[in-house]
Parts: sequence; C-alpha cells; structure tokens
Amino acid sequence: MPVIVASHDRAFLDAVTNRTLFLRPERSQLFALPYSRARAALDEADAAEDRRFRRDMKTAQQLRQQATKLNNIGINSGSDLLVVKTKQLKQRAEKLETAAKPAHLERSAGAIRLSNRGTHAKVLVTLEDAAVRTPDGALLFMTGRQFVCQGDRIVLLGANGVGKSRLVTMLRAAIGHAHEVTDGIKPTPSLVPGYADQNLADLPGDETPLHLLSRRFALGEPRARTLLAGAGIAIDMQEKPAGHLSGGQRARLGMLVLRLTEPNFYLLDEPTNHLDIEGQEALESELMQHQASCLLVSHDRSFVRAVGNRFWLVERRRLVEVDGPETFFASFG
Repeated sequence: MPVIVASHDRAFLDAVTNRTLFLRPERSQLFALPYSRARAALDEADAAEDRRFRRDMKTAQQLRQQATKLNNIGINSGSDLLVVKTKQLKQRAEKLETAAKPAHLERSAGAIRLSNRGTHAKVLVTLEDAAVRTPDGALLFMTGRQFVCQGDRIVLLGANGVGKSRLVTMLRAAIGHAHEVTDGIKPTPSLVPGYADQNLADLPGDETPLHLLSRRFALGEPRARTLLAGAGIAIDMQEKPAGHLSGGQRARLGMLVLRLTEPNFYLLDEPTNHLDIEGQEALESELMQHQASCLLVSHDRSFVRAVGNRFWLVERRRLVEVDGPETFFASFG
C-alpha cells in the first residue's frame, strides 16, 4: 500500500518504509532506504560534504596566501604579469569560497542531559513478592522476590493494562518512605528517585517553566533562563504557563527537571512519548553514558533494545525475568 508517514518510532519506520525523506531548510535529502539505513547514508553524505567543504576552504586559503606573496613580489619588481597572476589567484579563491557550502548542522530542539548522584548501595530495591493492585484493590500481579541492583536498566514488558505503570507508581511512593517496608517493596534509604511519566503529570500546566525551576531548585533567574534556553524553551515561552508548551518542549522541560533533581535511580514511564528521534537518541546516550540505574516502561522498541540490560515480563499475574524483549515483541507481530 502506498503511504506517506511521519513518525518518531524508529522501529516502526524500519518495518514499514522503503524510502526516507529528511526535511531540511536548504536541501532535503531522499534515500531509497528504510529509516535506519537512510540515517546512516545521510550521516555518511554529511561527513563527505564536511570533508569537501574543509578541503575547498583550505585550498582557498592557500590560493590567497600565494596571491599575497606574488603581490608583494610584483610590487617590488614592478612586474605587471605578477599583478595579473595575483588577481587570478584571488578570483579562484573567491569562486571556491562562494561555491563551498558547510555541512548541514541539525537545529537541535534543545539539549537533553542527565546526571547521576551515585550511591554506595549494591541493591537499590528489594521486592518481597509485592502485590500490585488497581487503585480499588483488584490484584493485577505478584512480583515474586526480585532485586534491583546498581547499574541495572530494567525494562518492564507486558500487554497494556497488566499493571506496569502501577508498579512504577508504587515504587515511587515506597522510595518516598524508604524507612519502612511498603507493600513488600524495600528501597535502600539513600535512593533519590528521578521520575518521568507519559502524561508529564509532574509538570503543572498552570505554572511557568521559570517559576517551576526557581521554586523547586532555588535557582536565580539568570541561571534558570540559561538552563531553559539550553533545553529548547525560548525566552518568550519561559514565563507562559507550561500548558502552552508543545509536547516536545514539555518533555524536554521534564528531562531538565530530572537532571536538576540529581537522582541515583530513574523511574521512567514512557519517557520518549513526546520526544523526537534526536531527543530519543540523546536520552539513550545519557542513560548509557552515566551508567544510570533505572526501571522503565516503554513501547519504543528501539529505545528498549538500546537501553535495557535486564527485562521483566508481566504474564499470568506474575512478574518473571526474561533474557530479552524479542519474544515479547514477536508475540505482538
């Protein structure tokens, strides 16, 4: 079926497309390839263009240096031929400089950076066969005896409605009362959670980004404005209610709040929902680079494959550990 699709889901694009168009202000690029292969080809083309630009600019610089030397010799010797030659060299340099185009630079929607406070604890959370229930008390599943250790990036797998987000919510609540065992969940007292959910519920829609940062982190206005600008929140949007931001802007604001919290354990419930592909890749890179410990829920197959090093599957009202996500993914086609 002929189709034109715009999507941030890399796995979906790889599965269904055979041509990829990258929209750019100066010149869009089309490749007869699915997304991931097209992205590699685009990167290769950009690298070649960058090399060509640097080579042309170096040649132009050399021509100008030669022209300067000849001009000095021509003036001292009174040679009209050298003066003409100087002019020709300068014209060649100008022609190269005019034709040379720098390689495309992505106009980032804002940097995504995380931080990791660190902890000496080896085991961050112990689950003692906790019962995961709906808010009205109906049993969804039992966790069995499970451990979350430092450096674990655990992906929660399971069909919609089995209780994945509910477990994340329970963990967040338990970490807030780490001195006591809550519903069979025992976190180490040194845990500082960083939480982001798919609805961006931690960002009040009626509060401005500038006030949010100033209130939560006691930042001065200049510092807060600089951080917001770096996250892609323009000056004119910093004092408007967060509800006026786009989904992508709110997601990047949420990532900035995560960074400033300086957590040592991330609880991420569909964190890539509102991020573009560049943002998804930046988040992946940050989690890996900081060796962050996290438990996450995501339908983004590329994100799951890139980030996860342990996988928990909810099936038949039990939480079990599996070797990887592929069998689960295959069960949904």
